[in-house]
Amino acid sequence: MIELVRDSRCTQCNLCVQVCPVNVFDEVPDAAPVIARQHDCQTCYMCELYCPVDALYVAPNPDGPMIISEDRVEADGLLGSYRDSIGWTGGPRSRRANDTTFKLTSAH
Repeated sequence: MIELVRDSRCTQCNLCVQVCPVNVFDEVPDAAPVIARQHDCQTCYMCELYCPVDALYVAPNPDGPMIISEDRVEADGLLGSYRDSIGWTGGPRSRRANDTTFKLTSAH
């Protein structure tokens, strides 16, 4: 379940808003998106995958919201960890740039 949008890292690109298949986020003018419907999150990790600055944390526990510390999540290297673990980082083997399947359901 989506647990965190780290404001200090977010560049307000709103890719997370665009790729979320269940509309969990709301865009906010001149600010980071907000988690508006956390209970709708299906733990698909799409938002974390597409975040170019690792500003999101999706917890692998889909049973409900967790009480987390933003600083602890960052210190433990959990921001963007799923994206990194499956090879969607910016290196030469990155698959992110070639995947546009999210556009099939995106309103943007």
